Amino acid sequence: MDLLTAFGLFAVSAMLVCYALEDRGRPYVLGFAGACALGSIYGFLQGAWPFGIVEAIWSIVALRRWVRLK
Repeated sequence: MDLLTAFGLFAVSAMLVCYALEDRGRPYVLGFAGACALGSIYGFLQGAWPFGIVEAIWSIVALRRWVRLK
């Protein structure tokens, strides 16, 4: 497994864990937003720009949700 693949695996795994735990509090919503941003970076780095764009949008959506949960 190369470094880029390991980075993508980490990003997607973090997204899954944070999404599953979002009901436990705001830190997991913020973690999900960060993991989506990492997923977006991964998408662009590997050349799958549609995936990168969609993950960037999910990151913004999650950040807005995190702000509203105050």
